[in-house]
Amino acid sequence: MKEEIEKYDDRGNIVYYEASTGYKIWYEYDENNNCVHYRTSEGHEEWHKHDKGYMTNITQQEFKQIERIKLYLNNKKINRFEIMDI
Repeated sequence: MKEEIEKYDDRGNIVYYEASTGYKIWYEYDENNNCVHYRTSEGHEEWHKHDKGYMTNITQQEFKQIERIKLYLNNKKINRFEIMDI
């Protein structure tokens, strides 16, 4: 009988789960340990935004835009094509 598998990041967040049935889930977290993205082995995928304790489902495009804004606000050197979706 196959066992369940769980893997965690260095902050204690679960980043991978595999059930004994073979069903798998991958998780991604933001700097505040909020789950911002997950996907399953069955093809389901969700992106989330967290604000003042509330979680909202968003599209992949919205998620990418939030990440670009974070890069810009952190004053990292990026070119204009990284900000635009080209």
